Amino acid sequence: MTLPSEGYSGKPPEWPFPKGSTRERAVWKKAWTYPQAAQWIKEPWRWETIAMWVRWKVRAESGEASAADASVLHRFADQIGMTPAGLKENGWQISSDEVAAVRAEKPTEPAAETAAPKRRLRAVSGGRGV
Repeated sequence: MTLPSEGYSGKPPEWPFPKGSTRERAVWKKAWTYPQAAQWIKEPWRWETIAMWVRWKVRAESGEASAADASVLHRFADQIGMTPAGLKENGWQISSDEVAAVRAEKPTEPAAETAAPKRRLRAVSGGRGV
């Protein structure tokens, strides 16, 4: 399954839990713009797992997160395809954005000459041609 590199542009589903912090809701909304969301929207059974990833991500952002918290976050990220291993596990790949790649290419400019400038002939008043 190839996911669109431009991400998902649809409306995200409602936050699935009764409570959620403002930060959790902001991360939830942003997550639904990622390429993976194009597949998630078709799989409502996955939404609570995505919400748990959001919850653990917010927790990991705090200064009180432990190594175990980071480990849990990584496991959720794998499950929902947010890591390279998770993409592979889900059978997904993100399409390459060929238009953006072309747009990012900078036109090549000619190299500046580094050789000494060529001498030019000058007319000398009162002089004779040799």
